[in-house]
Order: sequence, then structure tokens, then C-alpha cells
Amino acid sequence: MLAARIIAVVADAVQLGFMPLFVGGAPAGFDAVLDVAVGAAMVALLGWHWAFLPAFAVELLPAVDLVPTWTLAVFLVTRRMGPTGSPPPSVVIERPPALPPADRR
Repeated sequence: MLAARIIAVVADAVQLGFMPLFVGGAPAGFDAVLDVAVGAAMVALLGWHWAFLPAFAVELLPAVDLVPTWTLAVFLVTRRMGPTGSPPPSVVIERPPALPPADRR
């Protein structure tokens, strides 16, 4: 979980830091390679989640791709995960043991 968050933040920081490389009209090859690599890493680390699809789609749009969509998607996916990367245990309410039937003599 931590690795996925770090990768997402770094990817969005790279896109913001090197904005001239990602502005519409500039060669989009590096941006596309970065987005495909980040998307593959997110699915490999966290498994498939619906939040990755809009994040990837937004990354394809010029100028809008500067929004930190990977960071938002990863935090959305991992918001309920525990420190080990697994969902928190669900609460199980156990029923009390049944009372023995009344003695009918």
C-alpha cells in the first residue's frame, strides 16, 4: 500500500514538475509511457479497482492530465486498508449459545 502511494505521488509530482514536457502539443510519448507504467504498477500492487479507469482516462486528456489523478485514485482505493494493505477485519457479531430446551416432565 505504501509503495503504491509513493509511486502515485511521485508520478504526479513528475508530471507537475516537468509540466513543459506534458503540455498539449509537446511530445506526449514520455507522458503516455509514464501513465501506462503507473497504471500497471497500481494494478500489480493493489489489484484492479474501478478508480483506476477514470484516472487513466483523465491522464489521456491534454492539460487535464496535470491534476494529481493517480494520487487521488490510490488514496481512494487504499482509504480503508489497514497498515498491512488488507481491508480491516469486519465486525462479526456472534449469537449467544441457544438455551437448552425446558424439561417437560
